[in-house]
Amino acid sequence: MTATATTPRARRAHRWRAVVWGVVGVIALAALWELYKLVGPADGWLVGAQEGVTGSGIRLLPRTSDLAMPHIWEMFARIVEPVTRASGALPLGVVVLLAALTSLGVAALGWLVGVVVGFALALLMLGFRIAERAVLPFVILSQTVPLIALAPLIRNWGSRLEFGAFSWESWMSVVIIASYLAFFPVAVGALRGLQSPDAAHLDLMRSYAAGWWTTLFRLRLPASVPFLIPALRLAAANAVVGTVVAEISVGFTGGIGRLILETAVAASSDPAKPWAPILGAVLLGLVAAGFVALLAAFLSPFRRQETVA
Repeated sequence: MTATATTPRARRAHRWRAVVWGVVGVIALAALWELYKLVGPADGWLVGAQEGVTGSGIRLLPRTSDLAMPHIWEMFARIVEPVTRASGALPLGVVVLLAALTSLGVAALGWLVGVVVGFALALLMLGFRIAERAVLPFVILSQTVPLIALAPLIRNWGSRLEFGAFSWESWMSVVIIASYLAFFPVAVGALRGLQSPDAAHLDLMRSYAAGWWTTLFRLRLPASVPFLIPALRLAAANAVVGTVVAEISVGFTGGIGRLILETAVAASSDPAKPWAPILGAVLLGLVAAGFVALLAAFLSPFRRQETVA
């Protein structure tokens, strides 16, 4: 019997290849941006436009003018410049970094709440078949509710809660919305992973008179790791997206989502400025994905290793 697990050297080589291909992908994307700006039409490609009617037609290709599509180097140069012309204004990159850290904290809390709720629902559906039949359809249907419509409702409901000196803050609404998007992949992925052990393995645990909790910790949880890691990664991405959208919808200030909205106002006079917080949101997503990758590395010893004869 020989294990198919790779050696540490092979794993390091795989990680370095992933990094190299990631860098190549970023460079290719920047080159494609500049290439399209060079050869693309300045006013884009508009189909079905009616003469004298503003906003008519469908734009199939974006504009390539400096106002609509600044150069890559202009975007990065704008990051180190002051955010405004006011005396003592911080560099735009520092403002974006502070906003991204604020959003990261809110997204992390939303992700944590979503993971707890999702895993609790998975355990409930695992323990009671009737709960799986009753809860799982509603879990799936919950993701069909438009987030842009749900955010103001959550803020309105939260503002009406009164518990002594407790007062509902806008960031709490953002956390609820982020967790709302994060719990779904965890609930589905964890349930699938907890149900993945073979019948023979379950029968073996019963032959040892192992109880439900012992089977859960000794067999089902280790078996669920290959299913749970992708679910946690998707939940992290959903939490970041939910945080950015919710910040705009509920009026939470200080985060990257609100900064995107504020800098978009200056797009006509400072076209490179709005792209800085967009890059900050991308960085936020990469940090979230990196955290889940570290968690996956920590949980890798608990994965089931396949063997071949």
